[in-house]
Amino acid sequence: MKLEQIETVAVIGLGRMGHGIAQTFAAAGYNVRGFDSDPEARATAPARIRRSLADFVANGMLDASDVEPTLQRITVADSEADAVAGSQFVVEAIAEDLEVKRDYFERIEGCVTDDTILASNSSMFTVSLFGENMRNTERAVVTHWFNPPHIVPTVEVVPGPRTTEEVIETSVALHRRIGKLAVRINGEIPGFLVNRVQSAMIREVWDLYERGIASAEDIDTAIRGSIGFRLALFGPLKICDFGGIDIWTTVYRKLAPDLRADAEVPAIMKAHVEAGDAGLCVGRGIHQYESIETVTAERDELMLKLAKLLQQSSKET
Repeated sequence: MKLEQIETVAVIGLGRMGHGIAQTFAAAGYNVRGFDSDPEARATAPARIRRSLADFVANGMLDASDVEPTLQRITVADSEADAVAGSQFVVEAIAEDLEVKRDYFERIEGCVTDDTILASNSSMFTVSLFGENMRNTERAVVTHWFNPPHIVPTVEVVPGPRTTEEVIETSVALHRRIGKLAVRINGEIPGFLVNRVQSAMIREVWDLYERGIASAEDIDTAIRGSIGFRLALFGPLKICDFGGIDIWTTVYRKLAPDLRADAEVPAIMKAHVEAGDAGLCVGRGIHQYESIETVTAERDELMLKLAKLLQQSSKET
């Protein structure tokens, strides 16, 4: 399947990630057919997408006249088979459960043509894992979006050992066409690229918090105003160039032996989960949240402003 052959994209799963993925493809001009096994997710998807598009309009990232045409390009199907019928690119955003994904990919192959690209939005499972029961893994690929997917620029494109070069190139080109920073990962590795880096940082952050080195508020403030501030402009390797690789070599040699390096989940993290303090989704984690909807809207508003700045910066360079 080549890029110019793709006219219709199917999105299976319209929950936390799927509706944003559907919105992004539709806003870029593609016909989108979506499905979710949950009737409520199907029923509420158009309204959720409409609200999100309104945010884009408010931030000057979408013309108001484009809202209705974008919504008209999205069809919520009554079945999985109806959603993928006639689609040239299918991406799943279903539960992050390996057996659920294996069953899905084995099932969906019989509903599409042989050259339809089948993508997974998994954040950790590789093609070799979820495609174990597939007849043809040559057309399977991971396209890993980040939450909220309609705002965060990067999408990781991760092939399996048998994924064809055409499928890889088409997947990268497709996501670049819809305005994403599509990054090609050269081979399968658990967690891909971003989640491995993020997990390494989070392990140290939780260790510092558990040891009482700083309060939760001060940890968040310190990272946001330093690493986060710089990473919004430059990647970590370029930051090493700016700081001096010789200096970073000295810092690494001195600090690395003292950093947390085990594979155990920190006790304080497990305690939060056991207490039901899972985070924003339940209104409490490290911090307390009075309104999930308000906090999410505030997050999206800030992210849209940042995305707009990054978009303007990339155009200028």
